[in-house]
Amino acid sequence: MTSTPPPPISPRVLACRDRALSVGAEPVIMGILNVTPDSFSDGGKFMSLDAAVRQAEQMVSEGAAVLDIGGQSTRPGHNEISASDEIARIAPVIEALLGRVAVPLSVDTYKPEVARATLKAGAHVLNDVYGLQRNPELAEIAAEFGCPVIVMHQEPAFRETPGDTLGKLTAFFHRSLEIAARAGLAREHLILDPGIGFAKTAAQNLEILGRLAELHAFGCPVLLGASRKSVISHVLPLPPEERLEGTLAITALAVWQRVDIIRVHEVRANLRAAKIAHAIRQASLS
Repeated sequence: MTSTPPPPISPRVLACRDRALSVGAEPVIMGILNVTPDSFSDGGKFMSLDAAVRQAEQMVSEGAAVLDIGGQSTRPGHNEISASDEIARIAPVIEALLGRVAVPLSVDTYKPEVARATLKAGAHVLNDVYGLQRNPELAEIAAEFGCPVIVMHQEPAFRETPGDTLGKLTAFFHRSLEIAARAGLAREHLILDPGIGFAKTAAQNLEILGRLAELHAFGCPVLLGASRKSVISHVLPLPPEERLEGTLAITALAVWQRVDIIRVHEVRANLRAAKIAHAIRQASLS
C-alpha cells in the first residue's frame, strides 16, 4: 500500500431495479444473510424464515445499506444443492423482506434458474462467485432485468500458478467484462470483487488485500468480502467466531484504499471502523 491515501472517488448511484445504492461518498456496508445449514461461519442460524427476517432487520437497523442473501454455501468442500432447493430457501426471504426493509437485496448465486426466480421474486442484485464465467447466461438475465451484478474472481488453478497476482486478477476481470458486454449488460451495472479466500494461497490473499486500490482502474465499484475468512486465521490462528478484530483491520485498510462496499457479518462494528478510516482519509486529503 502506498504511503499516501488514494484520491477521493466520485460518488455514484447504482440503479438496482426499483431501488438505488449510493457508493463513493461514504463506506457502504453489505450485510451477509446465509439461509444455509453449512456456511463456514453462521450455517444453520438463520434457516427459518422468522430468524432470517429478524437478522435482516437487525443488520439494516445497524446500518447495512444492502443485504446479500445466500442459499447455497460456497465454502471449501461445500455440498452442491439443486436450484429448486436453493430457490425454496431464498425466495420466501426476499418476498418477506420487500415490505420490511428499504435497502437493495442481493442474491448470492451462480445458477441461472435461481437468478431468474429470485429476481422475479423481487431481488435487486446478483452476486456471482464465478464472475459470469461458469454460467455466462447470468449476464443475459441481469441485462434482461436491469440489475447490477457482483463479479467475483475465482479460478481453480489460480493458487497453483505463480506469477503476477494482480495481473492474473486483471485478466480474469477483463474476460468477465467482455461476457457482460456481449450480453448487453452495461459496465455501469458491474461491481468487482477480488474473491478473497477463493482458490488463493494465504500469500496471494494478503497481497491482494494490500493492492485493492489497483482494481479501480476498471472504473467499476469494488466490493470486498473478507469477513471472518481464513486469511485472518493465517495471521491469527482463531476460529471464525473470534475473527472480528482481524475483520475490522481489513475493513479499515479497505476503506483507506477506496473500496466501495464491504461485505460483512457484524454490521455495526464494521461500519464504525469504516467511518473512522474514512474520516482519517478525508482529513488527510483536505
